[in-house]
Amino acid sequence: MKKLQELLDNNARWAESVRAKDPGFFAKLASQQTPEYLWIGCSDARVPANEIVGLLPGELFVHRNVANVVLHTDLNCLSVIQYAVEVLKVKSILVTGHYGCGGVRTAMGTRQFGLIDGWLRSIRDLYHVHHGELSKLETEDARVDRMWELNVLQQVNSVAQTTIVQNAWHRGQELMIQGCIYGLSDGHWKTLGESIAGLQQIPEVNRYQPL
Repeated sequence: MKKLQELLDNNARWAESVRAKDPGFFAKLASQQTPEYLWIGCSDARVPANEIVGLLPGELFVHRNVANVVLHTDLNCLSVIQYAVEVLKVKSILVTGHYGCGGVRTAMGTRQFGLIDGWLRSIRDLYHVHHGELSKLETEDARVDRMWELNVLQQVNSVAQTTIVQNAWHRGQELMIQGCIYGLSDGHWKTLGESIAGLQQIPEVNRYQPL
């Protein structure tokens, strides 16, 4: 209970400091939510989405899970994407991984951890697909760094292949999916040069016809 009270006290100080800077902030925040970005990131507590990109609450719609995975069987993630795209009309989906991701590192090993093993299965499969490329890198650190990046790129493509996103493009809606990664050691957030903004960038075999 003492620890909870510390958090409550922290919240009171934070709320007061925000009101001191902008007395109408919370009234404006409560009245509307108009973010331009959907952030799909990792649950890791060291990766605070809003703070990393310098946006205030209400300016970034956020979904987080272990290793920032986008599975087409995950109704939680798909519901977030649908709400962001169809209701909030976000213009960008930022798939953000991070160097030092324990989920990706776990998927590269053989040790069992329980239920999480099933969640990380797609990353483990990705690791085996790229094993030849990764084995050419000289150090284990280089291999793990590259695997963190490959996971982001995989999830970017997974988002683009959802019917939610493709239907938005069929409607002519402006929507870009961007692959990004965050460095725990230096605090820098960067793109990986992978962005998808339309159906023409998706292999034909992965495209859906419009409803």
